[in-house]
Amino acid sequence: MNIPPNIQLLYTPMQPSVRETTEDVVYKEYTPHKQLQNIIYCYWQLKTTQPLSGEFIYRVVADGCIDVYFEPGNPPENYVMGFSSKYTEFSLGHTFHYIGIRFLPTMFPQLFRINAAALTNRYESLSAVAPALSHFIESRLDEQLSIAEIVHKLDSWFLQLSGNVIFNADSRLYEAMDVIVKNAGMISVETGVNTGISARQLRRLFEYYVGDTPKTFSKIIRFQNILRAKPSVQSLRQNKLFFDAGYYDQAHFIKEFKSLYGITPAKAFDAK
Repeated sequence: MNIPPNIQLLYTPMQPSVRETTEDVVYKEYTPHKQLQNIIYCYWQLKTTQPLSGEFIYRVVADGCIDVYFEPGNPPENYVMGFSSKYTEFSLGHTFHYIGIRFLPTMFPQLFRINAAALTNRYESLSAVAPALSHFIESRLDEQLSIAEIVHKLDSWFLQLSGNVIFNADSRLYEAMDVIVKNAGMISVETGVNTGISARQLRRLFEYYVGDTPKTFSKIIRFQNILRAKPSVQSLRQNKLFFDAGYYDQAHFIKEFKSLYGITPAKAFDAK
């Protein structure tokens, strides 16, 4: 493998909405094999422990990642969800069990030689994008296996695959990502990111390997940084948060946050 050595340090995506689940719905993340941790952020499991009284709405906030997901009770139904520039909601019904694979930015396109932009803001049958992985899930994974066994089988498959892949994304892409992340997304892409290539070339790299423009990626990094900060009620009330995050006014902050999360900052952080 020839993976940039610091890719796993660049970004830690968060999905806070799934942590709002009740005792009837369980969400857990599982760490991949050590040699895969700069490719796969986590494996995850979302399932009901008993039938719910109403429809469960699963909200996925924008995190810059590409996910593969499937139902172990029906493994032929496996999908890939691309980079999202806004939040997404799924109605999962009264009972469900999903397992997923969350790839760090740039990794899925390199593993499977696809253009990430082709998947942006949409989901697709995995068989049409990564048929070998789709076949593996369909033929080797099912609900008779424990989550530990499924994680082990996925680790083994990805270790073999990654060992045969040459990771060759332009190093200038990672230089730009590093600048954006270290500045918490609060940087002008046009003037603050200088990696020795034109803005048009950098945009093409981001679109192919990440799924959207450097500007959109920066917006999501800024949003994710706010989630990790877990701002206080006082900060929200004093309108301090949007200044600290580099927004010009509160209205812009609330509008952008809601488009990425699905609810206002006050509701997201339980401000009263």
